[in-house]
Amino acid sequence: MPTTHEVLYQSIIAFIVLFVIARVLGKRQVAQLSFFDYIVGITIGNIAASWSLDEVKTRHAVASLLLWCVLSLLVALLQRKSYRARVFLDGRPMVVIQRGQILERNLKKCHLSIEELMLMLREKDVFKVSDVEYAIFEMNGKLSVLKKSEVMPLTPKDAGVTITPEHEPRLVIIDGHVMERSLREAGYTREWLLEQIRNQGARDFRDVFLAQVDSNGSVYVDLYRDHPPHPEPKPKAMVAANLKKIQADLETFAMETRNPEAKRAYAEMAEQLKALLDRIAPHLKD
Repeated sequence: MPTTHEVLYQSIIAFIVLFVIARVLGKRQVAQLSFFDYIVGITIGNIAASWSLDEVKTRHAVASLLLWCVLSLLVALLQRKSYRARVFLDGRPMVVIQRGQILERNLKKCHLSIEELMLMLREKDVFKVSDVEYAIFEMNGKLSVLKKSEVMPLTPKDAGVTITPEHEPRLVIIDGHVMERSLREAGYTREWLLEQIRNQGARDFRDVFLAQVDSNGSVYVDLYRDHPPHPEPKPKAMVAANLKKIQADLETFAMETRNPEAKRAYAEMAEQLKALLDRIAPHLKD
């Protein structure tokens, strides 16, 4: 039996080798769990576990891991070069709903129950099968759904509206530190950013937990000290308050002016505004 130090040593070596293999294989192992990828993942994990805990020679474990790594790369190359190889190893997409009708035969081939199909549809915000033009069960176990045209949401393109394209928003402050490269690539300076965060209650960059700028130059700022948002004034209440202020100002002008004609004009306008407020008061209640 290996000693504790030997187990720790083998575990560290196994981790390093697995890390190198993961870097070589890239994201393919986790992005698409095809049949072969599933086998490769389980096998490599078992080899690493046996290497760490059992009496397996290091050179045998490394050789086995490298063999599976090379085998996975060769299969990936074969899949890229041959359509038949892709179909054989990964299968092919299967249409399970066509023009609002469930294809029961294809559903059985995919080993899907009606409950599982409805669950996948709900995950796509579809609750009625009749709203679906096509639903395809993909090779990675996901369901792709195309809704019928009449239930698709209206887009700016459908309405003939031209909109400014959005670009990737950038994080420019993280944990009080300015992301200089991200800020520079967005086309802004530290001085501009400092002014933006001060407008939102920060004194310095150190007061900001996170700041993000979008393609329109709008800056979202999250401070370390969160303040409850002030309630937004209601539009109708603001109109009523402004009209009452104007009425009060007219009455003040009428009392302060020494010109008889101006005094009469101010008083008449104040009376007219008061009458107007009395008429529209029921409509200015939120």
